[in-house]
Amino acid sequence: MSWEYIRLSELYEVHNGLSKGGKFFGNGFPFLSFSTVFNNWFLPAVLPDLVQSTEKEQISYSIERGDVFITRTSETMDELGMSSVALKSYPQATYNGFTKRLRPIDNRILPEFVGYYLRCPVFRGGFRAFSTMTTRASLRNEDLLSMEIPVPPMDMQQRIAAILSNYDNLIENNQKQIKLLEEAAQRLHKEWFVDLRFPGYETTPVVDGVPEGWQKYHLKEVIDYEIGGGWGEELPTDRYDCAAYVIRGTDLFDITHGNTLGIPFRYHSRSNLLARMLADGDIVFEVSGGSKTEGVARTALIRSSMLALWEKPAICASFCKLIRPVETRYSQFIFDTLQYMRFSGKTTEYDKRSASSIVNYRWKDFLSKETFVFPSDKVLKKYNLIAESTYQMMICKSISIEKAREARDRLLPKLMSGEIEV
Repeated sequence: MSWEYIRLSELYEVHNGLSKGGKFFGNGFPFLSFSTVFNNWFLPAVLPDLVQSTEKEQISYSIERGDVFITRTSETMDELGMSSVALKSYPQATYNGFTKRLRPIDNRILPEFVGYYLRCPVFRGGFRAFSTMTTRASLRNEDLLSMEIPVPPMDMQQRIAAILSNYDNLIENNQKQIKLLEEAAQRLHKEWFVDLRFPGYETTPVVDGVPEGWQKYHLKEVIDYEIGGGWGEELPTDRYDCAAYVIRGTDLFDITHGNTLGIPFRYHSRSNLLARMLADGDIVFEVSGGSKTEGVARTALIRSSMLALWEKPAICASFCKLIRPVETRYSQFIFDTLQYMRFSGKTTEYDKRSASSIVNYRWKDFLSKETFVFPSDKVLKKYNLIAESTYQMMICKSISIEKAREARDRLLPKLMSGEIEV
């Protein structure tokens, strides 16, 4: 089937975004950040960031249904030209200066359709031909507007968008269920180990704040092995011939939320890989982060079902630590305790800021000074039955998300090329 291809200049006008100093962010009115554009094919229902913007700025940098936002500059070519489309208007919202806004001047294109097309590899690949790379990749307005996109009949655009949105609806539903499971896990941990309302607490004596049969340990006493991560090389060489995924701090949230497609795949020496290869029950702990906002101490619990999904070994990146408990039955409890400490702000006591603004963790202090109160074997066994089951359900949901994404992404170019008729 032959589709008409039309230049973006006939469909949109382009505008740059709002640039303001850091002191203006964190409160005020809704703001569309670079990361939100980068991570979402379509804008979320609620923009997660805020900025102090004026009424004039809100008019100049407004966000309306059909607006397309494209990352215009980045440190790498791969991050250039990522798009996100507004499916509704956002009153009083503005968007960031590192993206371009394409505002429709023609009604021939459906926002849902173009949102999917702009994420096609064939379209994103076009940015490489136009973009420039000095210290950062960048994109000029005239080059962007010269690019062409297919414009099939409106009823066909609607059918294609409906097919693809079914996968996104499945992804969203699983993400909501994961969030509910996380909240349930956090409530369980707090009830049993913070509020000390564990099974049998009514008849268990408490001495110096510790229930009878429970033990206090410094974290280092319950760790059998810990080692920093590695990075490896993008391509195999004489030294680096063993392939593995590398989990970064930014991936620690994603790997239990069904978003593992972005985890880099690198080559390592055999000795480096064997020393750092993640196994069932290992915990990945972030010891250095990129900013005060992101912080450190993000964690992930590795389970065999995750590793089976990846089908290749995995290690953690250089800014993380592999923690291996003395017994895997302690893994879930240690992980949940670390999660609780981060959410409650306890782990921030071990942060330090360097001149470069990189956040570092006083890891050795944390190991030797932080005390964990371990429950009795009876309570731990009961806890693991519930908590591990909940965590495995989260992993199952994340696997469903991963498979839905893969199916959508395989179908996307075939629908957008007309290879599959609808």
